[in-house]
Amino acid sequence: MNTASPGPQGQDAPDVTAILVAYDYRPDCLIEILHDVQAHLGYVPDSVVPQLARGLNLSRAEIHGVITFYHDFHRAPVGRHTVRICRAEACQARGCRSLEAHAAISLGVAFGETPADGDVTLEPTYCLGNCALGPAALVGDELIGMIDEARADALVAEARR
Repeated sequence: MNTASPGPQGQDAPDVTAILVAYDYRPDCLIEILHDVQAHLGYVPDSVVPQLARGLNLSRAEIHGVITFYHDFHRAPVGRHTVRICRAEACQARGCRSLEAHAAISLGVAFGETPADGDVTLEPTYCLGNCALGPAALVGDELIGMIDEARADALVAEARR
């Protein structure tokens, strides 16, 4: 597979033709295609949107709308690990704001950012479905309920090992 094709404004864009072929260029498979692009590249760069739009016969706006609607898609590189803190009302009532502040200070980043070491990306999320055990967080793929600052620090330290 060719690794790049001309992108907008002369940028090189990764070639995602093999992924489009695997789904037979079916526009109804857009979400699965985006997941595969992200699995392959680590994120869904804006530079691949025109190629996806052409291949699926969709507008760039339609592709962009799906990418930005679903919080699981990243438009920029993320860290090797992710920490998502639930910000829904139930978790707010159970203290997620202090957990957010602590995580931001201990990682040295705000929501949506990754430290210079590229290790952990801190992200907000809105409902992990663990409301009775809030505050809740998703550390990598592990759902954690009743998380506090000490447990968050331990989980991040463990993930970094």
